[in-house]
Amino acid sequence: MENNLVIDLDANATTAMLPEVVDAMLPWLAGNHANPSSSYKTARLARNAINDSRAQVAELIGASPEEIVFTGSGTESVNTALYSLDKLAGEGAILVSTIEHSAVLRFAESRKRRVKYIPVHADGIIDLDSFRENCDGAGYVSLMLANNETGVIQPLSAAVEIAKKHSLPIHTDAIQAVGKIPVNAKDLGIDMLSISAHKFHGPKGIGAIYIRNGLDFTAMIHGGGQEINRRSGTENTAAIVAMGAAAQLAKESLESAIPGRIKLMRDSFENFLLEHVSGCGRNGNADFRLPNTSHLSFAGCDSAGLLILLDESGVACSAGSACMSGKQKPSHVQLAMGIPEKSAKTSLRFSFSRINSLDQAMEAAGKVKMAVEKLRSVQGSGLGPVVVYTD
Repeated sequence: MENNLVIDLDANATTAMLPEVVDAMLPWLAGNHANPSSSYKTARLARNAINDSRAQVAELIGASPEEIVFTGSGTESVNTALYSLDKLAGEGAILVSTIEHSAVLRFAESRKRRVKYIPVHADGIIDLDSFRENCDGAGYVSLMLANNETGVIQPLSAAVEIAKKHSLPIHTDAIQAVGKIPVNAKDLGIDMLSISAHKFHGPKGIGAIYIRNGLDFTAMIHGGGQEINRRSGTENTAAIVAMGAAAQLAKESLESAIPGRIKLMRDSFENFLLEHVSGCGRNGNADFRLPNTSHLSFAGCDSAGLLILLDESGVACSAGSACMSGKQKPSHVQLAMGIPEKSAKTSLRFSFSRINSLDQAMEAAGKVKMAVEKLRSVQGSGLGPVVVYTD
């Protein structure tokens, strides 16, 4: 059961399901349990519900319904997309940035291909000149749209334009971006795009891939030919319906004042800490980032210790990607940005959502300030010069 006393500032790890999403999901959990591949009436109802959800997800990202394939997670979406590209591309290298999610990096490393890593600037934005130079002789590309740790938004349209000049198919991990900023797959010119429902107030265990019409595709999972013969396995009707409902709400949210309210919370929280906590610095480009994400370093403070103190005070946040939690290594994203290992171990990610309020944001900021002061009093300040990695 959720503790209402906790201020959840870890929306980039996951988001709470909205009541409307739960309401949409429940009838398919407690009522109609038919297999959507069967031919009787209740099965046809399930099939129609899945197709309605497909249209809702497509509308969220500016795609056609037939370009949407449901999967079991964002990680599966990434692996499925890259598996197909890997099977169909030539013998050239895989191009990925140094700040990709582990799902992309681990897949690339598992292939019998050369992997070329595209560096990023100190502000977390990909080096397009390096990308351009490495396109010759490559096989395919995977570049994220927005980084899950820093929230920095990448110049994907420019990268797609470069890739197309070299006839390279390109996938984007848009899992952290969809639902937080407007995303239009057709305008981006992307070939494949990965999505995960729980990043925009849908359920866990359900994702989707956008596969551009006309693009050759090789399935990774074989069986009964569900999902237009692209992802076999009996569909999870309840989760798919919930993802559709969440997609519709996300689209409505993006057209409302909600993103501006979230940005106000993030900025107010961040500005308080930058002004009132010595040795606090922001990591990543300040202008080109998700409106909900703040990635901060606190000189002289071990992030693991800060997480414990904040957890005790009722603030949930993260020291990096939730998928890498528990590991004692510094963030590969921060190291790729040129942040020293010592500084990388003093960083926390705070990410807001529509369920937060400005009062919560400011209460949390005060608790972060107190946690930093308490930890420094125990560890010793160890301040020295503070480097802020931002433009």
